[in-house]
Amino acid sequence: MEGAGAGSSRASGGKAVGVPFVAKASLVLTRSFDAPRALVFRAWTDPTDLAQWWGPHGFQTTIHEMTVKPGGRWHYSMRGPDGHDYPFDGVYIEVVEPERLVFDGNINGSPEQRVWTEVSFAERGGKTEITVRQLYSFESAATRGAPIGWSQQLDRLEEFVTRGKGKLR
Repeated sequence: MEGAGAGSSRASGGKAVGVPFVAKASLVLTRSFDAPRALVFRAWTDPTDLAQWWGPHGFQTTIHEMTVKPGGRWHYSMRGPDGHDYPFDGVYIEVVEPERLVFDGNINGSPEQRVWTEVSFAERGGKTEITVRQLYSFESAATRGAPIGWSQQLDRLEEFVTRGKGKLR
């Protein structure tokens, strides 16, 4: 399934990092938040905000670099409850404030573990609905467990944006 997802990005033409993307696994999920779209988008694009909620329960995230613009780099590491670090190195492909983010990257520094992510932000009846679509160039226990990790991560985002932790500046 060459180019799946990667070809759907208007900015990439299917070759985000010069290599066609071949998807072997995928994930699509939608969640609604009782918070303004600008606040939810900011939680995804401000490194200080993102570090407070990114990752499943029990994980801590350190943002090393985050330049939210097309071609901008994104490098972070998540530390699991077991003390293991999970690095991510990526690039923003598309940034349309406050509607859409697309980024392409590698997990654990491995080009073989490539992840393509598209996030849309929509206003729905005074709430913000996000849809996350993720494509993986590999299939593993990590990709099969992704829905659980994302569910926990979005629980943390919900707490961040609805319980007064996130603020529009």
